[in-house]
Amino acid sequence: MGKGIGIGDEVVVTATVRRRVTEDRVSVSIAGYNFPHSIRDTSKVKRGQKIELTGEVSRVDDEKVTIIGPDLGITVAIGTVKLAAKCRPPKRKVPLRDKVD
Repeated sequence: MGKGIGIGDEVVVTATVRRRVTEDRVSVSIAGYNFPHSIRDTSKVKRGQKIELTGEVSRVDDEKVTIIGPDLGITVAIGTVKLAAKCRPPKRKVPLRDKVD
């Protein structure tokens, strides 16, 4: 599930809704993250409903991944994330080195 994940990749984490904290915030439980987490949500989600949170990988350790995003800033086990989009660096049109005459 977490194979081939690198820095800059977009990943998805599944979270379960715990309760509504305020009118625009919801408390969620994320697998592999042992703390409750609050996200901004204006839709009408219900308790126990599963939602997917997307974010960008900022750090990869041996068994853990740090994900940042608009509502995320968490470190979870690498097995709990799914790869959504691979980061592809732009192709260079001009080489970095000058040609030797």
